[in-house]
Amino acid sequence: MAVKMKESPVSPLDRTDLKILRLLQRDGRVANADLARKVNVSAATCHRRTHRLFEEGFIRGVRAQVDPGRVERGALVIVGVVLDRSTPDSFAAFEASVAKLPFVLDCHLVAGDFDYFLKLRVRDMADFNRLHGERLIALPGVRQTRTFFVMKEVVDNAPLEF
Repeated sequence: MAVKMKESPVSPLDRTDLKILRLLQRDGRVANADLARKVNVSAATCHRRTHRLFEEGFIRGVRAQVDPGRVERGALVIVGVVLDRSTPDSFAAFEASVAKLPFVLDCHLVAGDFDYFLKLRVRDMADFNRLHGERLIALPGVRQTRTFFVMKEVVDNAPLEF
């Protein structure tokens, strides 16, 4: 018996949509008139397409890229986390708690030797040491952590290729 696939409510993307996405990744502040000129459509058409890309979830948001060093968050730290149990409840408890921590930039469930990788921004090693002792190891189910201090950021937040 063949399974009938439910049609996606998302419209397919054409070349113009993809070009809009690429250009907005490079500069989210580009004026609509300039964007329209670059993709060779009218300003009204460009605005309508960009609005649709937001509405359909292709663009999740636009925000400024703040220089971490200028706001005293120059140390980038990656933390591997191992939980004491691998159950849906323990994962859910950990994820709910880590999502509330303002110094955690990213949290990824991974396969391999760790359960999660966290990406953090802190002032310095002493700041991390304090947060680790007070907040990270107190998260639900944390059995072990392994910390990696980033020495040099070679590629960070690169635009998606499509």
